[in-house]
Amino acid sequence: MSKVRWVPMESNPEVWNKLLKEMGVSGGWEFTDVWGLDPELLMMVPQPVAAVVLLYPISENTEKWAKEKVEGTAAVGENVFFMRQTVGNACGTVGILHSLLNNSGTIPFGETLSNFKAECAGVDPMDRAKLFEESQNIAEMHATAASTGQTAAPSADEKINLHFVAFVCVDGHMYELDGRKEKPMSWGQCQSDELLSKAAAACKQYMTCDPGEVRFTVVALSKMDGFS
Repeated sequence: MSKVRWVPMESNPEVWNKLLKEMGVSGGWEFTDVWGLDPELLMMVPQPVAAVVLLYPISENTEKWAKEKVEGTAAVGENVFFMRQTVGNACGTVGILHSLLNNSGTIPFGETLSNFKAECAGVDPMDRAKLFEESQNIAEMHATAASTGQTAAPSADEKINLHFVAFVCVDGHMYELDGRKEKPMSWGQCQSDELLSKAAAACKQYMTCDPGEVRFTVVALSKMDGFS
């Protein structure tokens, strides 16, 4: 892990959407709260959904379970964009990049991300992490967004045990992307219109690891009504 640490970003769609705006995302794509994981509440989430991001508390139980999931993933599609995370407290922005860069054919974004994606072509996940760490533009975008939350942002040096992971659908499979892990985790076959429900089922499995925990939040990257 790098010694570089950023100020953590709040799990708040308003904050995340400010970062999307900084990144030049257009076409009506925004993050929105997922208020519950049961079917009737999932119906409230605008469609289509391009990615789902889970915030969960890291524990021995989640670490053991995720390790088994990684070890059980034999093959990863060649079109999956994945990067490791070496910058402390950057998991929110890494989750956003995983969400966007695995949907680059659908979601328009600006020059900084386009250049970053081009630089990442043909290099391994750790080299992508280094490119991310060296990107002053992305660091400034993160800092701007992190400073606008509803609660006072903790310091960059504060130890945080909450972590973001992204779920995306690529080439007919759902993958969980976690920069702390060595590779993506496959959750099996998934079509784009099934992503929200299948990601919700995956999130429920995280929750069953620590049934006494309440520090879970879920957001979806959705296309808002009124945009074609």
